[in-house]
Amino acid sequence: MAGASGRFIAVKTLVHALCLTPLAILSWQFWDVYRTGSDALGADPVAEIEHRLGIWALRFLLIALAVTPLRQFTGQPVVIRFRRMLGLYAFAYASLHLAAYLVLDLRGYWLQIFEEIVKRPYITVGFAAWLLLVPLAVTSTTGWIRRLGKRWASLHKLVYAIAVLAVLHFWWLVKSDIREPALYAGILAVLLGWRLWWRWRKAPSKKPGSA
Repeated sequence: MAGASGRFIAVKTLVHALCLTPLAILSWQFWDVYRTGSDALGADPVAEIEHRLGIWALRFLLIALAVTPLRQFTGQPVVIRFRRMLGLYAFAYASLHLAAYLVLDLRGYWLQIFEEIVKRPYITVGFAAWLLLVPLAVTSTTGWIRRLGKRWASLHKLVYAIAVLAVLHFWWLVKSDIREPALYAGILAVLLGWRLWWRWRKAPSKKPGSA
């Protein structure tokens, strides 16, 4: 038992390290650009920072959605213990993505965000996705799971709408070369399709002649 617990802690530590690696690399490159004026973040550092934070938020969201199918496919219940962590990392990167937009793009004119939400559809759906993530992050603790009971599962089904909005946000943002957002849309379609198939597979079939 102690050995299994030690292995889980080691794996959990490794997952934390892997999740923080993109942020660490981006932070180092940002510091290098700020200190030396290098081109580590390309010709448009602000756009690169926003893109990387946003794309990792989307990736972690899809990885979190992949945990349940992975558990069902492998029969290993232990993987479900990483779902909440991955979801919180998705929220953290999404929040940093929004913060980068407010601070680096709008340069402190934060009230302008409401004008942008109305004017630009890709910002509208992106901001909606982040807003829907907030209650999921807040209620991710064991205490909230106990307080909400069955309503907790219903609330957290919002993650499906959030994933659709996040992919749509990326798709509308890119505008021309849609190969990358199309890839993420395909992954999301597979993950949602698996859930529908699994539910249909597990649904009790009616006997012939039954009402």
